[in-house]
Amino acid sequence: MKSPEPAVDALRGRRTPAAAASRAVGRGARSPALPGDGDRCLVLWFPGWAVTAWALAEGVDAAFPVAVVAANRVVACSPEASAEGVATGQRRREAQSRCADLIVLPADEARDNREFSAVVECVERLAPGVQVVRPGVCALRSRGFSGYVGSEAEAAEVLLEAVVTGLGVTTARAGIADGLFTALQAAYAGDPVRIVPPGGAAAFLAPLPVSRLGDETLAGLLPRLGVHTLGEFAALGAPAVRDRFGEHGHRLHLLASGRDPRLVRPRVPPPELTREQHFEPPLALVDQVAFTVRGMAEEFITALTAAGLACTELRVEVTGEQDELVVRTWLTPGVFEAAAVVDRIRWQLQAAAGTGLHSAVTSLRLEPVVVDALAHHAPGLFGSGTDERVHHVLSRVQAMLGHDGVVTPRIGGGRWLAERQVLVPWGDRPATVQEAGGGAVPGGAGPAPVDRPWPGRVPDPLPSAVFGEPRPVQVLTADGGTVGVGERGQLSGAPAVLVDGDTRRRVRGWAGPWPIDERTWDPSRHRRAHRFQVVDDAGTAWLLVLQGARWWAEGRYD
Repeated sequence: MKSPEPAVDALRGRRTPAAAASRAVGRGARSPALPGDGDRCLVLWFPGWAVTAWALAEGVDAAFPVAVVAANRVVACSPEASAEGVATGQRRREAQSRCADLIVLPADEARDNREFSAVVECVERLAPGVQVVRPGVCALRSRGFSGYVGSEAEAAEVLLEAVVTGLGVTTARAGIADGLFTALQAAYAGDPVRIVPPGGAAAFLAPLPVSRLGDETLAGLLPRLGVHTLGEFAALGAPAVRDRFGEHGHRLHLLASGRDPRLVRPRVPPPELTREQHFEPPLALVDQVAFTVRGMAEEFITALTAAGLACTELRVEVTGEQDELVVRTWLTPGVFEAAAVVDRIRWQLQAAAGTGLHSAVTSLRLEPVVVDALAHHAPGLFGSGTDERVHHVLSRVQAMLGHDGVVTPRIGGGRWLAERQVLVPWGDRPATVQEAGGGAVPGGAGPAPVDRPWPGRVPDPLPSAVFGEPRPVQVLTADGGTVGVGERGQLSGAPAVLVDGDTRRRVRGWAGPWPIDERTWDPSRHRRAHRFQVVDDAGTAWLLVLQGARWWAEGRYD
């Protein structure tokens, strides 16, 4: 992030051309800009913020037609898309018909909030006390900062220049008025700054359409009643509006009249929970790093506890002397303690040594990805319970044996039982298996996604005993011939005898065949087989597979 040097220069006495041109207006309004009966608000608005946030997150210049769509409607678009006729509120198909080269992006509220936090931090360096109205809009009280800089116009210019220069935001506007609602409407009309003089809120709002109130019901009803502008709505009597539209309508009537009762409520910056440590000289041994970061880990957990939080998902970033970056997110079924944090750091370094990390460690960073209220993890009235004691014991064993020393079984994706068995290190949540994709696909093609349909897989209930390597068996007919399956799925004979090694079992019942024909597009991995379920004379059920001319036992229902 660049340093907002132009804003600092302005605070030291340099004036921008736009601010100099409006100096007379700003100074003329300086004394009445501090009325005792109103709250002067300065609103910063960044048009099409969802597009800007995407460009900042991806590190690209959105100088081409881009639209962000939510619920099949455009919620933000770039200036290039607007020039082609794309507008917010349009349906996706209509927007694409107006601009054939339109790039359509899905809405991402988390990304919008994450990128806008950098804007808020940039503004807070110059003028603390910022309220985030929504991603792309923030407000602050104009009185203090305007008095310090010299005028309201200069205050808006300084803040806009700080954000545009420091973050590379291409479009930004500002509005200053009595009340938050009027200042926001002034920002919409800013080019780039619009100042509504004190006491002039009602006159400024009067010609605006009633749709600016942001209420779809009133925006459709009032025009049918002959009320098209905010001035006409404000001219209605307050008692009549309250009787007809209730308290909500009365509040909107106050906004239309320029009497916004809301005050700017500055946000409380969240505590800094991230911890980072640099090593000088760099450390080349895992034990050296683990010993050195013990203090940082304890400080990290202490800061979380002081904030009433507990970390359940931890991100560890390790930087090497050759600019290697090894990043991993760790999970835990409970909460992280200082010793557990140190263990995760050690395991990550051991796994990365010689693969992702080829030099000494120069820095290490801890970031709490997911936190929870500490009260949710407090011991109960009669102790921590059985689950917590089991977690404590297994975590201690894992600390001695390593991350993969204690594992738990999960069911992954795939068609074959052996590939659906997934062993997850203790402490990783079941969601990790879903995210990683579950079991491995045969042939080294990577993990098998769990959420795929996988036609041909065994439905629930699954066999209780699964053979790691399929067991060779024989299935014979009553006259001693091997049971086979023709091209159309017909049996050569009814199964009568199951031969498992030296043991012969009489078949009491059977079901099948159920064909499996996978990866027909890949001759080297094409696999065709048929499944059967067989019950022997002892009452044991078997899951059998016929592949080619050979029979295999894939699992057993105990």
